[in-house]
Amino acid sequence: MEFGVGGGLLGLIWLIIVIWAIIQVAGSPAGAGAKALWILIILLFPVVGLIIWFFLGPK
Repeated sequence: MEFGVGGGLLGLIWLIIVIWAIIQVAGSPAGAGAKALWILIILLFPVVGLIIWFFLGPK
């Protein structure tokens, strides 16, 4: 299965967004347990996890 340049570029952009979200979670004032849970949610459910973090994550 080939995705071409466009698919590879979208995958790279998505990877950067997920890494950015994990860095944001790690730098948040939340406790260690909450951070671990948020990171797990983002990794297991990337689309939903990012959206939930954006709206409900610690500010």
